[in-house]
Amino acid sequence: MSKVRVAVIGCGFLGKWHVDKARSLENAELVAIVDPISKQAETLYPDIRLVSDLSEVISEIDAAIIATPTSTHFNLCQQLLSSGKHVFVEKPMTSTLAEAEQLKTVMAGQDLVLQVGHSERFHLIWERLGEFEEFLRSPTLIRINRQAPFKGRATDVDVIQDLMIHDLDLLLYLFPEAPILVESVGDRIRTDKWDCVTSIFSYKNGPKAILTVGRNYVVEERFLEVNSSAGTICFDLLRNKVFRSPNSGEEYVLEENYPKSDHLLREQEEFYAAILNKTPAPVTFSDGHKAVRLIELVRKSLELGKPVEL
Repeated sequence: MSKVRVAVIGCGFLGKWHVDKARSLENAELVAIVDPISKQAETLYPDIRLVSDLSEVISEIDAAIIATPTSTHFNLCQQLLSSGKHVFVEKPMTSTLAEAEQLKTVMAGQDLVLQVGHSERFHLIWERLGEFEEFLRSPTLIRINRQAPFKGRATDVDVIQDLMIHDLDLLLYLFPEAPILVESVGDRIRTDKWDCVTSIFSYKNGPKAILTVGRNYVVEERFLEVNSSAGTICFDLLRNKVFRSPNSGEEYVLEENYPKSDHLLREQEEFYAAILNKTPAPVTFSDGHKAVRLIELVRKSLELGKPVEL
């Protein structure tokens, strides 16, 4: 196989970007767009085959990209994996932990790539983690903020699945020690679901991680800040900047820019490479499973109004 034959399922806000990436890459052949209701697909991509149901093309593809509402992820993943197809599924991987456990059973014994769309891992700055090891090695306080004004999108899910999912994955990716406790507070503002949430994760030896997300904020912000014995480091993920304030030296704050990257393009490139080269996906089923588990525990703490053990 020199190219991966792929279908993009869903041609909404995110799906159309996936279509653009898939048709631009040399190691992929875009077979079709699967979307029963998309007028956008007909208008934007008159040269691409449009079908209303996955069953119409499943025998003609090697893989699929799922860019549909979260509530549909499980059934689509199950259908594709049961048919021996590789899967790229947008975050979160499934709506519930129980669904993730069922997918684990479906995947058992199959040599298939399942990659989860945790796109924040694809900032180029993470390729330089070795340079920041002293700041990240023994954190005392981690703060991750992801807030934005209301945009009217993704209101079928709460802000935990919509936004915090990115930061739950980054927390697991950057800091290998597992937290032992989470306490969450939140509010419903624009929708009947949680629209702003703050979760405090506690670790065995004392560190805390405070994650704040909101989709009814007054400005947009995305940053990850770490305090440690080495000083303070802050990654501005919105403006592609890094700020360092070491605990010694003549300069109090060191600032630098890092290059932007096309996260979706890099995700798809690595997805097809994993299939063609028979290598692990950069964001695996296990990564997606762990993030879904944390979503459920954050939500449980909100609903109970008290800390929850992890």
